[in-house]
This record gives sequence, C-alpha cells and structure tokens, in this order.
Amino acid sequence: MTELRPTAPIDKTALRHAATVLIVRRDATDGPAVLMGMRGAGAAFMPSKYVFPGGALDAEDWDIPLGSALSETCARRLAFEAPDAIGPALATAAVRELWEETGLVLGTEGRWPGTPPGDWAEFAALGQLPAAAPLHFVFRAITPPGRPRRFDARFFLCDVADICGDPEDFSRACDELSHLHWVPMAEARALNLPFITEVVLAEVQALLDASGARITPPESVPFFDNSGPRSEFRRIA
Repeated sequence: MTELRPTAPIDKTALRHAATVLIVRRDATDGPAVLMGMRGAGAAFMPSKYVFPGGALDAEDWDIPLGSALSETCARRLAFEAPDAIGPALATAAVRELWEETGLVLGTEGRWPGTPPGDWAEFAALGQLPAAAPLHFVFRAITPPGRPRRFDARFFLCDVADICGDPEDFSRACDELSHLHWVPMAEARALNLPFITEVVLAEVQALLDASGARITPPESVPFFDNSGPRSEFRRIA
C-alpha cells in the first residue's frame, strides 16, 4: 500500500498517490478534444511529454471541504486496494492540480469553513468549493519500478460543461505545463506522449463513443498494476 498522510519530508522516489484529470469537450466540428500541456525539458518525470493536468496527492488534500461528493461507484472503486477514505482526497488533488496547472475551476458555489490553505486562497476568493461530483474515475496505473518518480495514479474524466468560466482562459495557470491547448483526440497521438497517456486516450475515446449526451462511468476501471515484481493488467469492478 502507498503512503497515507506524509508527516516527514516527502521521498519523491517512493510510490505516491496521484490524480490526473482529463477535461473533454465535444462541441468542436472535428470531434472530441482533450486539454493537454507539455512538461518542461528539465522535468524529472516525463520531460518534454504532452500530458493531462495532474500530480501527487498532498497531505492537506485530505482535509479540504468539497462542494459536492464523488459518486458512490467512484468512491468505492477508488478505495480498491487503497485506504478506504482516499476517494475525496484524490478528487481534491485532481481539482487542485487542474486549478494550479491550467487556471480552470472545477467547483460549486459555497463558503469555506475557516481560512483556506494558501494553495486554495484564490480559488476560494472566487466563491467556489472544489466539486467532486463531475469527476468519473476511469483508469488507474502504477509507474513501473526504476523510474525517477513513481506514482499510483488515478485518472478522472470530466466534461468541459462542468468547468466554471471560460475554458479557453489559462491566464491563472502556473508554468508547470506549457502549450496548454485543446487537442482533438484524433490528433493527440501524433504528439510526444508517454505510453500510459496513449493507453488512457484510447480507453477514454471508447468510453465517449459509448456514452450519450452525458459522460457515464465505465463498466469497470482498467488498472495497470506495476506494484509487484511482474506487471499485471486488472479491472476494478
């Protein structure tokens, strides 16, 4: 099992929980598009690769108030071989990483109890609480051994209609991802992608093709498990 709430300095070479979010829009004439950006050439993890917004779970993510809850199905699946209460923390991490790396707000109107932590101050100033309800848990992958960074990553899918404000406005984004833009899924595989990103894109494309007007959860969640001596492909029912 990966670590729960780190109380000591974080060992970035250890396996860490992480959350990644795919925001999709289906209002373009050339088919569905997904928001992606490029990691810096000097990054320790996946340098110069196009990726979705995401990152490691922070200790404070466990205590952030949510404006809406995950679905029961997503919460149950996220708890598979993990701490039972990890779902809300992972959803919070997904919303936070989206906010930090793109400036986009996945939230619902609400008042924060007390003073928001520094990373959330501007988010809260917009009158928003992070929203978990629009997030659909669609993929899980553990980074293979031997990499400079290892993550137990959960991938969430969300419709652009659930974003508050202009989905083209990246003015509040940090500089962790460059070239932020909406990439048509039909063209995404021509980019410099990590292998797992290609796999997730294929799974999400199939899910979108099977969905109607609204995104629906998959029948089961694919899980690339590299936690042991051998790689395993499993499904979380």
